[in-house]
Amino acid sequence: MQLAQDSYGAAGAAPPLLIVHGLFGSARNWGAIAKRLSNDRHVIAVDMRNHGSSPWAESHDYPAMAADLAEVVGAQGAPMDVLGHSMGGKAAMMLALVRPDLVNRLLVADIAPVAYTHSQSHLIAAMSRLDPASFSARSDADAALAENVTDPGVRAFLLQSLDLRSTPPRWRLNLDVLDREMDKITGWPGSVQGEFNRPTLFLNGAKSDYVLPEHRPAIKVLFPNAKFAKIPNAGHWLHAEEPRAFEQTTRAWFD
Repeated sequence: MQLAQDSYGAAGAAPPLLIVHGLFGSARNWGAIAKRLSNDRHVIAVDMRNHGSSPWAESHDYPAMAADLAEVVGAQGAPMDVLGHSMGGKAAMMLALVRPDLVNRLLVADIAPVAYTHSQSHLIAAMSRLDPASFSARSDADAALAENVTDPGVRAFLLQSLDLRSTPPRWRLNLDVLDREMDKITGWPGSVQGEFNRPTLFLNGAKSDYVLPEHRPAIKVLFPNAKFAKIPNAGHWLHAEEPRAFEQTTRAWFD
């Protein structure tokens, strides 16, 4: 599947960097960070399948997402550094495990190669209740979404995928498939084997509980050269909550 891409910078001394967003996100969410990181390298941020401007598909599992990413890297003609957050981190891990020849260094932001018990289907239900065509302004959609999503930061994030300019207005998310495939998104394939022996950083928010000490054995089996770091005062959305610290750590790791 050919993913939609945002491209920044030009080829430089550093290897090109691929940025992979999380669930309900898009390449656009990473624009500021991608632009700053592109001062000495080419940076590509993608819209994952069923997100943003990329094609929709009936499947949304990690082998399929890794295959999509492999197409992006393959088109560059050389391995890339890869940064993935949350769902995108799992897709990036899968890419590194099944196609290690395509990945130089890996940064996994606030996720582990394990199955989680939480679900984001309640957010899908909240978005599905809204009729995008009934809103003339994003503020009206925010007020309607607030009836079921109380956190203003979460609403602001979700509303970035509401396209009021399209005809008709629509969510740039395949909500039906994402809901149906939620167990695969929060899960992790038990059949995954192999190792990625190149440098891998698991960068977590200090306030997040997505990557716990008990996850480290599972991480080390697949990523024996994994290192771990935390960004203080950040939760799961560490790149949005502490963007400068995230950028500095990312730059130090890949440089």
